[in-house]
Amino acid sequence: MAKISPLMAVPLLVFSAFAGMAFIGLHREDPDGLPSVLVGREVPTVAPAPLLDYPHFTSADLSGEDISLVNFWASWCAPCRAEHPNLMELAKTYPVYGINQDYGEKDAAAFLNELGNPYTGLLYDGSKRQSIDWGVYGLPETFVVDANGKILARIAGPLTQRVIDQTLAPILAQAGQ
Repeated sequence: MAKISPLMAVPLLVFSAFAGMAFIGLHREDPDGLPSVLVGREVPTVAPAPLLDYPHFTSADLSGEDISLVNFWASWCAPCRAEHPNLMELAKTYPVYGINQDYGEKDAAAFLNELGNPYTGLLYDGSKRQSIDWGVYGLPETFVVDANGKILARIAGPLTQRVIDQTLAPILAQAGQ
């Protein structure tokens, strides 16, 4: 009778480990969500980096309002262009602060001149340092900040009407709005 090597069990064990991780990942509460370690914490320090002559903001500006939104965007980002009309509407109710990641500040200005400026304050993040501090994965991303300067939520992707209705509105309602 032939002996069976214990090494023959290794592929089965590796496959079982991958299958187990996939099973756990698919049964998370929100398998499409990208978690943020910043939710529940104070906003990161905002470095002063004004975008041309637009009004800028600091970390202190993100406290004291009932709710404010911080939106990371760029003119070359197609989903940013798609969410822009919704940001214009949200800006009628909530202060919206923008952090731009364009390759040049003039591109951002052309974008805002074309589509309008929903932002209460704007910063330029050419080095992407602020994006790293906030844990931004990609553009656009929007953070919901409470009156105490704590991050209530992070929304990855464009603020479409569906995302506003299904994700943002419940967050705002829970925050007492």
